[in-house]
Amino acid sequence: MITARLPGADTPIEVDLVMRPESDAMLRAIPMLKEQLHLNVELASPDLFIPVPSGWEQRSPVVARIGCVTIRHYDFAAQALAKIERGHARDLADVQAMLGQGLISADDVRAQFARMEPELFRFPAIDPPSFRRAVDAVFSPRRHDALRIRGQLNRKLPVPRTHVLGDELA
Repeated sequence: MITARLPGADTPIEVDLVMRPESDAMLRAIPMLKEQLHLNVELASPDLFIPVPSGWEQRSPVVARIGCVTIRHYDFAAQALAKIERGHARDLADVQAMLGQGLISADDVRAQFARMEPELFRFPAIDPPSFRRAVDAVFSPRRHDALRIRGQLNRKLPVPRTHVLGDELA
């Protein structure tokens, strides 16, 4: 899984990476790639921070196949939920960009939240009522009306930092 924010004016490319299955050779190549490509790389994915509902692999669209490696965006709704839970301004802007580009819908994200909510006990740092309020706030109709009025919804937004799954094919 790779998460990348495409470069803006001064924004470095950031990659959150998880391999399924892990490969020692690929992990050893990361430092060289970071230097050559001027990347920031973290070994991270939404399932490290929130209980991602089963089936996320099937909800992770293919970006490319290169040799025996398949590169996928990580399930966008799971990404949105992880970003909402973290709550940083940049993460919330990424969620709005995903929404504006049609990569997620409020209904899909809410449905995934409902599926994962019973498993939140496995993540003691998360306060379930606060998380639910944050999800509701991000997708409230009033918030969307305000964004539409300001022209921030339904226009081409910067590509959000998104997670991508890279897995070796058999």
